[in-house]
Amino acid sequence: MEPQPPRAGQPDSDLSVEAQMKLPSQCKVAILMCTYNGQAYLKEQIDSLISQTHQNWTLYISDDGSTDGTLALLETYRELIDSQRIHLFSGPREGFAKNFMSLVRNENVEGDFFAFSDQDDIWHNDKLERSIRQLQSFPGNQPALYCSRTRLINENRKVIGFSPKFNRPPLFQNALIQSIAGANTMLLNGAARDLLNRTSPDIPVVAHDWLAYLLTTACGGKVIYDSEPTLDYRQHGGNVIGSNSSIKERILRLGKLIDGRFSRWSDVNLSILEPLGEDLTPSNRQTVHDFKKARQSTLLQRFRLMRSSGIYRQTLMGNISLILAIYLNKI
Repeated sequence: MEPQPPRAGQPDSDLSVEAQMKLPSQCKVAILMCTYNGQAYLKEQIDSLISQTHQNWTLYISDDGSTDGTLALLETYRELIDSQRIHLFSGPREGFAKNFMSLVRNENVEGDFFAFSDQDDIWHNDKLERSIRQLQSFPGNQPALYCSRTRLINENRKVIGFSPKFNRPPLFQNALIQSIAGANTMLLNGAARDLLNRTSPDIPVVAHDWLAYLLTTACGGKVIYDSEPTLDYRQHGGNVIGSNSSIKERILRLGKLIDGRFSRWSDVNLSILEPLGEDLTPSNRQTVHDFKKARQSTLLQRFRLMRSSGIYRQTLMGNISLILAIYLNKI
């Protein structure tokens, strides 16, 4: 029989426990990067990793079948930096979320903390240092996740804005229906990585950042949301996911609500949570119960149960759209 993954709160190694005893500079960070035809901007991103004030990191890259000069560029950096600090794997070629999850599940990826990296951003030089200081004090068996806003830049590195600033607490009642930060800003401890590892490889992941937020909060973990950006998020025609900050993108989100996409995303999230069972906190289990029952109820009971569940979105407009979704039973 194959060994079973650890239950929530029981990391598969002592790495996250040991991390509490280390100085921040001693903590090893595994940077998980996925690439696909990223030659145009990849050099600037790797240079920003090299410029980090926290230097104890190893870069693990999963390439999803690049046909440009991406692989040659990566080999050049392996020779320039250290072949032991850059590890290259072949991706599953099933989309960006599956590619990132392939690194999360890869037993060769080791660290005290785990950071997701896009191929076309530019990290601020204190990104890792700031993130580690926020997470290091948490017990090793408590899932913990740090995330932040981003500064938006165009192809030529000109600042064009910021991602939305959220003020409400990052709790499960929010995570069940909304993702608040990009994975490119996230740092996870070992217990949070273990939770991601427990999910079935066959689940249809909407986005790995939402998955991390959902699982961490569901099982009593801690999420730190930093309103100060930690990176420059490049906006260009090749983005798989944009910043979600423009009026056009907000209108598109309303369209997704009406066409039932939000409802399908809720189906996915509920299917992910179901196997966790008792690992969810009692209050979060009640939230799931009320949420599920509300989706199958008449209008007045639906509103009553949704209110009882405690779900919320981060902004006024987001909560107006939530009310509309409840009314139309599209949640």
